[in-house]
Amino acid sequence: MLNKVCLVGRLTKDPELRYLANGTPVANFTLAVNRTFKNRNGEREADFINIVVWRKQAENCANYIGKGSLVSIVGRIQTRSYDGADGQRRYVTEVVAEEVQFLDSKNSRNSQQNQTSNDFDTNDVPLDDLYPIDGDEEDLPF
Repeated sequence: MLNKVCLVGRLTKDPELRYLANGTPVANFTLAVNRTFKNRNGEREADFINIVVWRKQAENCANYIGKGSLVSIVGRIQTRSYDGADGQRRYVTEVVAEEVQFLDSKNSRNSQQNQTSNDFDTNDVPLDDLYPIDGDEEDLPF
């Protein structure tokens, strides 16, 4: 059986790094991935996918990427459930990253962050402006 996911997108916020009781690092972030088509209004839509990264790779993500960074993820889909504080069963689907590649430089990320404020509301901006694709879409290899 095969469970393999390949994604390219931008982080919606900085990774959240934490350490388990045994000292194992784990980072979580959400990746905005553009869909290949536009909706009826001519706007591009995106999917917001939860990503989990473990061990040294988690620390690298926390140290070297942040909100707006363009990354490539190769991993697997995982589902889990837990009981919420209200007693309701909650289900989570996420991608466990096996490989994370940083696709933009830290300098380009810093210049992008300087152009946006901390209270930036992504709902007010067309997704093409938030997650631009350089060049012609027909030239992209995916």
